[in-house]
Amino acid sequence: MSQFIEQLQPFLQEAWKKAGFEQAMAIQTKAIPEILNKREVMGESPTGTGKTLAYLLPILHDLKPGPSHIQAVILASSHELVMQIHGEIQTWGQGSGISSAALIGGANIKRQVEKLKKRPNLIVGTPGRIQELIKMKKVKMHEVKTIVIDEADQLFVPEHIQTVQGIVKMAPSDRQLLVFSATLSQHTQTLAQELMNDPLFVQVTRDELPAPKVEHMYIVSEGRDKVEVLRKLAHQGPMKALAFFKGIETLSIFEEKLKFKKLNVGSLHSETRKLDRSKVLTSFRKGEFPILLATDVAARGLDIKELSHVIHVDIPQSVEQYVHRSGRTGRSGAEGTVISLVTEREERELKQIARELKIKLVKKELYMGEIVAEGTKQEKRESYKPRKKTNKKTYQHKQTKKK
Repeated sequence: MSQFIEQLQPFLQEAWKKAGFEQAMAIQTKAIPEILNKREVMGESPTGTGKTLAYLLPILHDLKPGPSHIQAVILASSHELVMQIHGEIQTWGQGSGISSAALIGGANIKRQVEKLKKRPNLIVGTPGRIQELIKMKKVKMHEVKTIVIDEADQLFVPEHIQTVQGIVKMAPSDRQLLVFSATLSQHTQTLAQELMNDPLFVQVTRDELPAPKVEHMYIVSEGRDKVEVLRKLAHQGPMKALAFFKGIETLSIFEEKLKFKKLNVGSLHSETRKLDRSKVLTSFRKGEFPILLATDVAARGLDIKELSHVIHVDIPQSVEQYVHRSGRTGRSGAEGTVISLVTEREERELKQIARELKIKLVKKELYMGEIVAEGTKQEKRESYKPRKKTNKKTYQHKQTKKK
């Protein structure tokens, strides 16, 4: 058991044993002792490397259970991320008496007010909804001890920054502020530092992580043929894949064509209604269809266990986007596959991304519905040639002659 775990409350040590973790992740080892010592921390670590527990375990350790004022607030960038964090709170807080509430926009605000009347110790929510509840005087920040800004690169943007700043400034000046993200741009760091008191920057690079078990490959295709390539990929054995598109228009065209070809798929984009989002994610997690089509905005914060593939239908526009998308498979040491569908022009762009990330990128082809190594079509073609049938009568005649 990691040394810092032994410093935590017994219920957290028990939960750690139940989770079966052999050792802590790098970001947890670096950040948790500092957070326990009340340092303000700015943490950067790749997607799927344990950031949530890096801030959640020390928060749960310090909370005083039982009906009281709100002691900690976690701000997250999407409905799905809020619900995932809340699920972790419930799992790790089991048996502690700690109460929590998830507060997301679009949900029934009256029900959320009722939850707040039970005086939870910890709340997690989207900035807009929490700000709304603050204005209604249903969320009171005056006794909050800790604030977390998760996926900071998504919250320190023009549409959210003023809301986030307003929420933080409503809390006491001696509160502890924790900022975490898979990538922290210089712009985000500058904005965060303006809100923080002598923050410690904790970074985990990919070089510090165990060797990933993710295979990165690509298939060259004309743009108009990508639908058919995606359809064939969906039949590559058991698959649970997230396919990324740059915009709703392209996604919708693909969805229509794939369904016309009798392939059951789901889709997520910014115009998907909240109820439909919930339904499609539940169905996808249950394995009711092989591919979920999504835009980057809709997929923010999604954590889908056992995601076997990430497919870049539209090439990522930056190294960071490739990292964020691809990091959704092969999480916590699991195996995964990343497939990019590129035109000849896009192939050069993808290779540049791979060089910057220092990842091995393998070119593949589709033949007879299978993914094969480049240049092996002829070999496969030979193996698929039907054997000549032996004429039974001729065979019997030859056997008679031998006698």
